[in-house]
Amino acid sequence: MSDPDAADQAAAVPRGPGDELDDAVIVEVSDYLDGALTGAARAEVERKIAQDATWKRAHTELTEARQFLSGLRKAPAPSHFADGVAETIHRRSAGRLFARRTFGDRVPFGALLAVALVGIAVIAYVLWSSPTGSLKVDRERVTPHGPAAVAPP
Repeated sequence: MSDPDAADQAAAVPRGPGDELDDAVIVEVSDYLDGALTGAARAEVERKIAQDATWKRAHTELTEARQFLSGLRKAPAPSHFADGVAETIHRRSAGRLFARRTFGDRVPFGALLAVALVGIAVIAYVLWSSPTGSLKVDRERVTPHGPAAVAPP
């Protein structure tokens, strides 16, 4: 799977026990391989890879790592994975991290709002249509207010 020439190049670069790559070099080469560098920065990294053994080694190692990782197959998580993780956390934390799900968590807010509005409308209709309801206006019992309402004796 790996390129024999790349392996030979990597083997040709001397490595010692404490010969680790600098993080800045790894970041620059990784950005180069990702295509994140443009213009002068890309040309500078290409020049360093061509001339500097450390940069060449970083490029070779990152290229090989990408080839190995691209060969791995991605497996989807099981459908019950999230529920199992949440249940495990709840069980281990004795409920401190996740409280029991309330009614509002299980039923969407829109549904609760619709039921509440229908309930209010039903209560208003019953009060309005009731002969003793407090919302009904009895026009016969209403007396006008003000000076015209006073009848002479």
